[in-house]
Amino acid sequence: MTEPRAFLGVESSALGRRWVGPDVARDRQAEAIWQATNLPPAVCAILARAEVAPETAQDYLTPSLRALLPDPRGLKDMECAATRILQAVTGRERIAIFADYDVDGACSAALLLDWLAALGRGATLYVPDRLTEGYGPNAPAMARLANDHDLIICVDCGTMAHEALAAATQADVVVLDHHLGGETLPPALAIVNPNRQDEDGGLGHLCAAGVVFLLLVEANRQGRGQGIQGPDLMTLLDLVALATVADVAPLLGVNRAFVRQGLKVMASRSRPGLRTLSDIARLDSAPRAYHLGYVIGPRINAGGRIGAADMGARLLATRDEAEADAFATRLDLLNTERREIEAAVRASALAQAETRGTDSPLAWAAGDGWHPGVIGIAAARLKEATNRPAVVIALEGEIGKGSGRSVPGVDLGAAIHRLVREGLLLAGGGHKMAAGLTVARDGLEAAMDRLAELLAQQGAGNEGPRSLRLDGALMPGAVTPELVAQLEAAGPFGASAPAPRFALANMRIENPRRMGDTHLRFRCNGGDGTRLDVICFGAFDSPLGPLIAARQGRNLHLAGQVEINFWGGRQTPQLRLEDAAIPRDTG
Repeated sequence: MTEPRAFLGVESSALGRRWVGPDVARDRQAEAIWQATNLPPAVCAILARAEVAPETAQDYLTPSLRALLPDPRGLKDMECAATRILQAVTGRERIAIFADYDVDGACSAALLLDWLAALGRGATLYVPDRLTEGYGPNAPAMARLANDHDLIICVDCGTMAHEALAAATQADVVVLDHHLGGETLPPALAIVNPNRQDEDGGLGHLCAAGVVFLLLVEANRQGRGQGIQGPDLMTLLDLVALATVADVAPLLGVNRAFVRQGLKVMASRSRPGLRTLSDIARLDSAPRAYHLGYVIGPRINAGGRIGAADMGARLLATRDEAEADAFATRLDLLNTERREIEAAVRASALAQAETRGTDSPLAWAAGDGWHPGVIGIAAARLKEATNRPAVVIALEGEIGKGSGRSVPGVDLGAAIHRLVREGLLLAGGGHKMAAGLTVARDGLEAAMDRLAELLAQQGAGNEGPRSLRLDGALMPGAVTPELVAQLEAAGPFGASAPAPRFALANMRIENPRRMGDTHLRFRCNGGDGTRLDVICFGAFDSPLGPLIAARQGRNLHLAGQVEINFWGGRQTPQLRLEDAAIPRDTG
């Protein structure tokens, strides 16, 4: 297949990227949408990218949960799970919730705790310690919980926990999960998971909180048949939205509706934990998907990474203002500590991977003393730096615990499962874009060599030069608050739905000024009398800062995302710069 021409002729930008714009077919689709809707061409370009038909464009811009929500009973074991949980509620049985320690696990647990509280019931929350217990159910903890409870609900974990679930002999176990399942399922009363091998995969894009929400829909339905009025589930969508974005679930189908509606719920500031955490994080505008993934999510994750594992779930579930303030303050401090630890591990991992060579299908690094709580973030950064699937492993004694992140089109979870079956890993699991593993120190090199081989078979390492995909070009005068709002309506944006990125061609650079140590702000002039403010975060940590500072009064091609800057009570449009290039005809 012929490689598309570089957009604006940019073969290698300031960051070494090749700019790629829409192809002819997408331009034609955008034109058809414009003719049918009269929406701004920039919005039509985003709809065309999402393969929206002209006749369905307006429906796409207003995703309805009523229209997109699947029938929960389409998932195996769903009716059984809902019936058993409802039975525990009406019978006033002792319930325990075993949750994973990440944002998805915390949100899933808080969903159940909220729903139970609305029905006058409580539950014991158990979140394993990342360092001493590791991921997922373990046999000692499950045995203890089973001795004191009638029902254990495992959320965001449990699908591969054969030994641990077998230890819960004194209680029924229900699993609500989304991680890839194996050829056999562990012993449990019900395992609701769209990624079981005997499911058709049609709902495989749901995170665990999405699965829990469907469970609550079914439980409310069954409850109405028994004269039990369950809570309004729409008020819980802030939790589903947060988990969906933070767990990097594809923003497709019902996930779009979950996030769109959930952001509206979050904007009402009715949940004490999220309200307090947003205030501490200085979130002074209506929340967007970006804030869930990069502002709120990391702070909730911090407890599970380097502090109290259950703090995130308790923050989300509490209705006590003082408790919410205490939890949020502690999580914010832990997040600051997490960033410092992560920076050291990230730098070491990148240096090691570069020494090993980044032309392999897999970028990986391992080190003694690395904190297991930050290796997932370090793997994500290594993936971004190398444009390849990445694994970072914390070694302690003769065992290494690793976390991996993948790139689109490469199923890391399936490869990790294969290594477990081949005996090269002690344990492992996950999904397409993220996975965890446990490996013996003396088998580390062999396992990583085999993983690289399996990923190469899926096309990893063939990406070529990194590209920056752009949705078209804009002039400064076209970037208005109204356009930004209309682009937001085509979202939410995140996994499988990248935020819109546009180029501004031949912009004259005016008044570049440094902000703090690394940031840069300036204004660009389109030559037609229109100007636009530009912000570049971390500019002086990359070649962008020196380039722009040296181009005062001269032209550059700019690329990034358009947004609204909220400052001093004013709302002004701006470009958040991601890349720049010197026009070929100016030098």
